[in-house]
Amino acid sequence: MSSLLQFAFIAFTSIFVLVDPIAAVPTFLAMTPEADRRSRRHMAMRAAWTCFAVLAVFSFAGTLIFKLFGITLPAFKIAGGLILGLIGLDMLQAKRSPTKETPGDAAEAMGKEDVGIVPLGIPMLAGPGSISSVMVLMSQNSDWPHALVIFSAIAVISAVSYVVLAGADWVGGHLGESGIRILTRMMGLLLLAIAVQFILNGIREAGALR
Repeated sequence: MSSLLQFAFIAFTSIFVLVDPIAAVPTFLAMTPEADRRSRRHMAMRAAWTCFAVLAVFSFAGTLIFKLFGITLPAFKIAGGLILGLIGLDMLQAKRSPTKETPGDAAEAMGKEDVGIVPLGIPMLAGPGSISSVMVLMSQNSDWPHALVIFSAIAVISAVSYVVLAGADWVGGHLGESGIRILTRMMGLLLLAIAVQFILNGIREAGALR
C-alpha cells in the first residue's frame, strides 16, 4: 500500500506539473481577448476533455506502441526524461517551453473563434511531456491498481485544468504575472528532479548503472 501511495504521489505530481494549466492562463487570456466568460468556459471544457482523451489514449496504448516500434522501456524512460528536463529548464526561467507552445501557436489562435481543442487542449495541456510521462508510468506499472491511479490522476488533473481555465480572469487577477512565474519556477525545479530520476531509472534498467 505504501508503494502504491508513493506511485500515486509521483503520478499526480508529474502529470500536473507537465499539464500545468496555471501557466497556460496568460496565453489563454491573450488568445481570447474578446470572448465573454461563457465562451471561455466552453473553450476550457473542450480543452479539458481534449487533454483527458489524449492522455488516456496514450497511457493505455503505450505498451502497444512500444511493441509496434520495438522500443524498450529503458530507452523510452531516458528519452522521456530528456524531454521533461528540457521543459523543466524552460519552466525554471518562467517561460513556456517550445515543446508545449511555439510562438506561432498563440498568433495563429488569435484568428480562431474556439481555441479549446487546438492549441489549448493539445499541445498546451496534453503535450509531448505529459504524453511521454503517462506512457512511461503505465508501461512500468501495468497492473490494474496502478492503471487506476494513472487514470484517476488524468481525470482529476483534467478537471482541475477546466476549473483553472474557466476562472482564468480570477486566477490571472489574483496571482498576477509574478505569482504565476513563481509557481512555474517551483514546478520546473520539481519537474527537473523527476526528469533526472526517469533518466537514472532508464540507465539502471538498461544495465549501464548499478
